[in-house]
Amino acid sequence: MDIKNIAIIAHVDHGKTTLVDKIMHHCSLFRENEHTGDLILDNNDLERERGITITSKNVSVVYKGTKINIIDTPGHADFGGEVERVLNMADGVLLLVDAFEGPMPQTRFVLQKAISLGLKPCVVVNKVDKENCTPDEVHEAVFDLMYELGAEEWQLDFPTVYGSAKNNWMSDDWKDETDNVEPLLDMVLEHIPLFKAEEGNVQMLITSLDFSSFTGRIAIGRLHRGVLKENMQIALVKRDGSIVKSKIKELHTFEGLGRKKVAEVKAGDICALVGLEGFEIGDSVCDVENPEGLATIAIDEPTMSMLFTINDSPFFGKDGKFVTSRHIRERLAKELEKNLALRVETTNSADKFMVFGRGVLHLSVLIETMRREGYELQIGQPQVIIKEIDGKKCEPVEELTIDLPESVSGRAIDMVTIRKGEMQSMEAKGERMICTFIVPSRGIIGLRNQLLTATAGEAIMTHRFLEYQPLKGGIPERLNGSLVSMDNGSAIPYSIDKLQDRGSFFVNPGESIYEGQVIGENTRRDDMVVNVTKTKKMSNVRSSGADDKAKIVPAIKFSLEEALEYIQKDEYVEVTPKHIRLRKIYLKEVDRKRNKF
Repeated sequence: MDIKNIAIIAHVDHGKTTLVDKIMHHCSLFRENEHTGDLILDNNDLERERGITITSKNVSVVYKGTKINIIDTPGHADFGGEVERVLNMADGVLLLVDAFEGPMPQTRFVLQKAISLGLKPCVVVNKVDKENCTPDEVHEAVFDLMYELGAEEWQLDFPTVYGSAKNNWMSDDWKDETDNVEPLLDMVLEHIPLFKAEEGNVQMLITSLDFSSFTGRIAIGRLHRGVLKENMQIALVKRDGSIVKSKIKELHTFEGLGRKKVAEVKAGDICALVGLEGFEIGDSVCDVENPEGLATIAIDEPTMSMLFTINDSPFFGKDGKFVTSRHIRERLAKELEKNLALRVETTNSADKFMVFGRGVLHLSVLIETMRREGYELQIGQPQVIIKEIDGKKCEPVEELTIDLPESVSGRAIDMVTIRKGEMQSMEAKGERMICTFIVPSRGIIGLRNQLLTATAGEAIMTHRFLEYQPLKGGIPERLNGSLVSMDNGSAIPYSIDKLQDRGSFFVNPGESIYEGQVIGENTRRDDMVVNVTKTKKMSNVRSSGADDKAKIVPAIKFSLEEALEYIQKDEYVEVTPKHIRLRKIYLKEVDRKRNKF
């Protein structure tokens, strides 16, 4: 059977996972009466809640006698490490573009990777059922983008289909609606090249891994040349060139959503190897007699760091199962095995770790996963990584695109320019404006919250890492100080009511709080220590106004990313399975004054 491997790449929310659903249904992977729901491949809780793909997944379908391995990839640039390694398994890519929005920053990011790897692109203009969409102009824009990214002639001669994955149709002409996605699959069969194996002995690059509680770690990759068999002796060529002998106990290929055990695998197919010892992503599986390693995976450098430390607040250990530094160290080591764009460094303290990643979202997904597994930890303020290039201090700079209503665009532009952003372009699409900026990564931390407030939740913000440029100077931080609790206890409605003109609160009446916890935002610039555990004094003398009803404004509750972007240098976010709290690093006011930052 012929085998074709395709990766589906696109900007976030352009419909990759939905398209995979429709292909799986068309190739009848499921029984007629089987209820599968939507977004079948986004199968973990975090992906379903956020509505985004975080880890890439493989699924295989058979169409007209050809086996097609489809790889669904994440759209966010923060998960670029994930995209870079899975593109190594593909022979071609399906580039999905929204018929209204056209190519967006992340489209550019993943397309650049695909073109540099020499993959054949096929373009799918999706969502042509949207109002005011311009499929023909989008097709031109994709051509221009490929040309700009240095695509070769055979890559620029790409086939295109139009359609709506949600409504389950694809066609060669967007005005001509069909009733299935066959034109897309026909395009894959016709234009994606078959893998031509070179002569030679076994070569396979490990690009992904899985874990099973029965068989341990499983290596996944595409067999580059040769044949793999069960119980075969192989050599592992590590990243540093050293060679380790090992043995394959079982071989699996992908079939539908699952895997099937096979006796041998031919070159070109994506397979899973069970029983290999001590491998890492980027190692090569080679012939035991004459090992020849493949080029390992190059991953872009991280741009942001956060301090992870144990939870030492008065409430530690109340919610979580794993609270010690040993637990956190082991969990981070486990994450390093499969999360290629992550780095962890130890510090001079045994219970603090510096974790480096691609952005706030990349690291917050790790924190959120740890918290759901029962870990308690504290996180410091996100910091960008400053490098020295040619004797000059340089910082990461990103391309920021904001899509927002025209009426509020002035306010948004103002906010970005204060943060040292330079405007590149501004174009109108319908009643909305799309503004592009070049802005330091430092300026993006905390911008989303302010933008959403200023535009009444209308702004859509995307950004991708561009390069390192010389430091741009100071960027204004959060303007308002914090309201800090003076005492341990529970928040009393009476006290909160009396302090409401001092700022907005993050805690509800009746919530347990401790000394040094950040319980609100001050209306002024400096921090203010307040006592919200004070109850009303009872006396038999009545004064006018004493019995007014307390009207309490609901507390502001942060999501994890919002909390990480909100905190200042002298604050931590305390993360437990049930709570996200903000606190000062030094809980006592005396210590804070003594160690003023």
